Amino acid sequence: MAVVTISRQYASGGSDVAKLLADRLGWPVVDNEFVDRVAKQAGLSPQEVQAREERVPGLIERLSRALAVSSPEVFVATADATATTFAKEDELVRVTEAVIIQTVQEGNVILVGRGAQAYLGQRDDTLHVFIVGSRETRVLAAMQRLGITRAEAEDAVNKIDEGRKRYVKTHYNRRWDDPNNYHLVFNTDVFTYEQVAEMIAQAVNMRGWG
Repeated sequence: MAVVTISRQYASGGSDVAKLLADRLGWPVVDNEFVDRVAKQAGLSPQEVQAREERVPGLIERLSRALAVSSPEVFVATADATATTFAKEDELVRVTEAVIIQTVQEGNVILVGRGAQAYLGQRDDTLHVFIVGSRETRVLAAMQRLGITRAEAEDAVNKIDEGRKRYVKTHYNRRWDDPNNYHLVFNTDVFTYEQVAEMIAQAVNMRGWG
């Protein structure tokens, strides 16, 4: 079995690239599906988890209190965060790791986010990809995707990227944005999503996994 992990700066197109890659390789992609799987393992309903996701409109108001449950890698701590919140995050990180292992055992797969690149960092059967883009491009993409103001989009880009950095540093003592932790880094300002997916597919074939 083989695994491609895709980490991404917020609104850089990582999830779109993952779907295009899945079409090329014929592999399943686990992105938002993590929500259902983590919910099941944690004894929560998918509805409870989904209501707290980063992709739900109104994310600005939900970030500080909700993302530890739905997407722990993008949880953003605020001044009113309690010890209980952090304890819940740590517990759900362990659940997320269990889901990652279960998913990998099912066969070839593309994993998006959730610290998979750090958790699976020592495995030989993985290809770790980091998708980036200029801040301006990502702010505009967030505005369009979520129907929010520029100020809200800038806030989202800042907070979500910082949350991802904190998650990987806190739980794996690695730098989320360090290119040395990835095999491939792509800038979607330069390449289209389709081109990035094609280059990743070529890399997978070069490893003999295609």
